[in-house]
Amino acid sequence: MKAVETDINFLNHLGERLFGTHHRPDAPSESGVVLGHCFTCTRHTGILREAGAGLAAAGFHVLRFDFSGNGQSEGVFIETSYSKYITEMETAANFLKAYGVKWLGLAGHSMGAAVSVLAGVRLSGIRAICAIAGRLTGMDPTRIFSLDQRRQYQETGRLKFVSRGRHLELDSRFLNDMLSHDMPAAVASLSIPLLIVHGTRDEIVPADQALKAQSINPDHSELVIIPGADHFFSQTEHRDLAARKIAEWFTQIREKTK
Repeated sequence: MKAVETDINFLNHLGERLFGTHHRPDAPSESGVVLGHCFTCTRHTGILREAGAGLAAAGFHVLRFDFSGNGQSEGVFIETSYSKYITEMETAANFLKAYGVKWLGLAGHSMGAAVSVLAGVRLSGIRAICAIAGRLTGMDPTRIFSLDQRRQYQETGRLKFVSRGRHLELDSRFLNDMLSHDMPAAVASLSIPLLIVHGTRDEIVPADQALKAQSINPDHSELVIIPGADHFFSQTEHRDLAARKIAEWFTQIREKTK
């Protein structure tokens, strides 16, 4: 199938305009997948572009979008939270449903992976979830922020940092919200299929985290390890392999469950 990419936008629950890319398969389809990006990233991350194209070629509507405060989307970054992103993913899911999508999956990269799992637990009608290079074993700030950043937060109540050329800031809202979510419990509670995709050379979320996550719910999860791949699947061959595995898996689950 040949897919068409269309830039779209929609409003989140706060009235902020979110921008995204809708991959529409050439043939009519009632299946779709929403893609969420990583912390401080955008919908144009390479692995999401490849995954979106692969899924669309397999006959899925795909929506990859910028969470508020990132990319083209409105909103301020300091209001970033897992809870806010979960609600935005739900809104994105409703966008695809308006196109007639009845079989719906969620997928995300890094923070987007965690958001996908948390959203999948909360939303009704989600059929499958894919977590790409995600940390699904617990929300531990010591694994995300440096010692200096944590000291800065203790002294000022704020975290200031530079990421991808942007000077960004977070406050207690982000950390309090992070700690309010129990990721292992969310993974354990899943009764729908979960695909965990990870690289052996992930420098941000070590590959052993993927193994531990899969062990939390072995009856409903599958694990794909990409040898040599880093956190962003920077090498073309790693992105291509991951995207192919993701599209094949969603296709298999769709055929089994539709």
